[in-house]
This record gives sequence, structure tokens and C-alpha cells, in this order.
Amino acid sequence: MMALELKIQPLRYVLAVSEEGSFHSASRLLHRSQPALSMAIRDLEERLGQPLFEKSQKGQLTPFGEYCLPRFRELIKQHDRLANELQYVAQGQQGRVALATVPSIASRLMPEFLAAFIAEYPNININLHDENAEFVCRMVANGEVDLGISSVWAQDEHLSYTHLFEDNIGVVLHRDHRLANRESLQWQELKEERFITNGTSRLLKNTAAATLVDNNDFYISNMISLLAMLEAGSGITTLPRLAFPVDNHKLCFVPLNEPKLIRQIGIIKLANRSLSPSAQALERVILKRLISPSAQA
Repeated sequence: MMALELKIQPLRYVLAVSEEGSFHSASRLLHRSQPALSMAIRDLEERLGQPLFEKSQKGQLTPFGEYCLPRFRELIKQHDRLANELQYVAQGQQGRVALATVPSIASRLMPEFLAAFIAEYPNININLHDENAEFVCRMVANGEVDLGISSVWAQDEHLSYTHLFEDNIGVVLHRDHRLANRESLQWQELKEERFITNGTSRLLKNTAAATLVDNNDFYISNMISLLAMLEAGSGITTLPRLAFPVDNHKLCFVPLNEPKLIRQIGIIKLANRSLSPSAQALERVILKRLISPSAQA
């Protein structure tokens, strides 16, 4: 036996007639003609194979109608709840989105940005992952997150990149260091220094300053450990400006001008897959709030 298909509108008519006490009152409430209302309910009764209202008293439910009424009411509630949920999700007003960023973006830009986003989209849940640039790209490529905010270390045809802004690279050293008061530095001035490489030091590769990376004394990937070494005066390093802790009074940031290096920061997503509506909403707000004027040109 084929499953019975029920349309929601006739069920609403049945509830209205029962609550108003007559077809005439229900038709006025619903702004429908009484014949149209009667025809829709008659068609529903034919589908069900039983009358819902007594023939002699048009607003009086039959025993079968009394059985159906609470079930119609529950079905309508479920339908409306699902319809509203689907509409909110489709409009990007509700849902869940996963975002991965490099640590400097997570700590410097995300707190204020996400507070503004949540205020605008209170029903979207955000999962934020704090990873290095290479791992951010990998998480996007593997579908573990919807969006990434990072630089792209290697070209990947499976990933799409939209530029947001540039982040200057500079030398980070102790405030008591002999080079600390300089306005800018050239890489040749660093050759005799104890150089500590980190995850962002690969930006020096394929530049005139590549020898600093090749001849490093230490490699430290953890930012807390790196800063502790620098604060102890155990060496110098290079970092993007956003990665430099502005509240650190023991260290200073000096721009590196020869070579002048920048870290490109942008939105990373899968190239051939659509975003969910909630991820689309997040991407729109990122482009609105984080993109620099030069990137828009």
C-alpha cells in the first residue's frame, strides 16, 4: 500500500474549523472563501477514507476527526519548526562553521572579529582552530574546516585563495640588543648574530637572506619557547608583525628592509566545492572587516 501524502494547508483548515466552531468563521479567519475551504477538507477526507466533521453539524468533529486533530496539530508544529530551521540555515542565520587560522591571526584579530560576527549572527556556532600555515592549508584541503585564514606556502589546484592583507616581516630581538634602536635592518647586518629560526622563517627562503635560515643556530616552533629564548638574550629571529607580542616589554620589532619581505594573508577554501550558508556568511564578514583597501583595488 502506498504511503498517504498529506498536504499541510488542509490540516491547518481542519484546525481552524475546529477552533472557530464553523466553516464560515474559519473562512473569515483564514481569508479564504468557504467553498474553497470546504473543498480542501473534503479532498482530505477522501484521501483519508473517513469524514472529519459530522455532516449534520459542519463544525463538529467525528470520532475519527477527534483522533486526527492532535496529530494534525503536532505535524503542523513539526513542519513549521523544520521550515523555519531550513530557512534560517539557507539564509546563513543558523548553523555551524569551522575556521582555521595561524596563531598570530587567532590571537590578534579573531577575538574582536568573532565578537562582532557573533553579535550579527548569534545562532551560528564557530569552531576555531589555531594551527601553523601549512596545517591550516591541510585542514582545508582535507575538509576538516570550511575556511582558513593564512598564507599559502605552496600552490595547490584544489585550494582557492582570496587575498586579504599583507603582514610585514621584521627582526625580533631583546631591547638591550645593539640593533634594537634601529628603524630598519638589512639582512647582512644579521650574519654575525645567533639566529633562531621558527615556522615563519621559510619566508626568507629564495631571498638574499636565505643564508640566515641555512646557517641557523636553533629551530624553535613553539612561540612560548621562542619568546623565552629571545627574552633571555639567546639570539634573534624574524617574525611577521602580527606574530610579535605587542605587550612584551623585553623585546622589540625592527622592520627588515633588505630584503623587504611580506607575508600574504588571505582566505583559503576548497576550489571546487560550495560553502555552506553559514560558512558563506562568515566569508562575507571576513571580506567586509578584514580585507585591506589595497587588496580591494
